[in-house]
Amino acid sequence: MVEHCLRYRDDEPVGDPAVTVDAFAVQGNATAVRIEPGDDARALLPALDRIALIEINFPSYGDGRGYSAARILREHGYAGELRAVGDVLIDQLSHMRRCGFDAFAPDKPITPDAADKALATWPEVYQKTVDGRSPIWALRHGR
Repeated sequence: MVEHCLRYRDDEPVGDPAVTVDAFAVQGNATAVRIEPGDDARALLPALDRIALIEINFPSYGDGRGYSAARILREHGYAGELRAVGDVLIDQLSHMRRCGFDAFAPDKPITPDAADKALATWPEVYQKTVDGRSPIWALRHGR
């Protein structure tokens, strides 16, 4: 289990270690999977209902592939914990949340108060999200 984790879920944290996507394909009975840059999140789609935790690694703040992986998983119905791990910076939290992340395990700890403030910075969004918020243009048109 990650030492420092910010969770925005009401269920119990998953204590099982995450296996790689390749290991999951072979053993298939793991409940936690870790996606590395270059892994295809679509490989997990047939098993989403059996996975309780998916960690997506951000080896550097400039590597945005994890955002796409998160969105793919959420758009295909993944309802388990989606955790961003690695070089996760406070100014990325709101964008990660919009893509579907509901837990964060940054290399450098972020206090819960600072995270809450960062997540509340932009209450309105302009693009479609998977976190349930309607874009401002839709709200303006009564949608």
